[in-house]
Amino acid sequence: MVERTLAILKPDCVRKGLIGKVIKRIETEQFKIIAMKMVKLNSKTAGEFYAIHKQRPFYYDLVSFMSSGVCVPMVLEKENAIADFRKVIGATDPVEAEQGTIRKMYADNKEQNIVHGSDAPETAVYEINFFFSNKELVENYG
Repeated sequence: MVERTLAILKPDCVRKGLIGKVIKRIETEQFKIIAMKMVKLNSKTAGEFYAIHKQRPFYYDLVSFMSSGVCVPMVLEKENAIADFRKVIGATDPVEAEQGTIRKMYADNKEQNIVHGSDAPETAVYEINFFFSNKELVENYG
């Protein structure tokens, strides 16, 4: 079944000049990018996006990091997009990520790990709608 997932190239990805390399990998894995933009989150917006983690000890560090620079959210589409993308990006902690995954190759640590990917269909819908309106999703191209 064709699914959609949200990916975010995080501020560390942008700062390191890795946008092109990560997008190339995403396209190599046969994901269609149906929406993409650059945004600068403030702490309020980052806090709203990550509200699900508000009770976790890492919440404030995450919000601070995600509002520290430019991000590139994008909507990806593919059969089994959610599970496949999570496999491509690897474990949250790059030390635990499999060889060849985006986080293993580029991430510095668990907190600054280059990329976000939705973890479930319901989460993907919420996250996509957080960043994109329906009119921004480009369908049936290529």
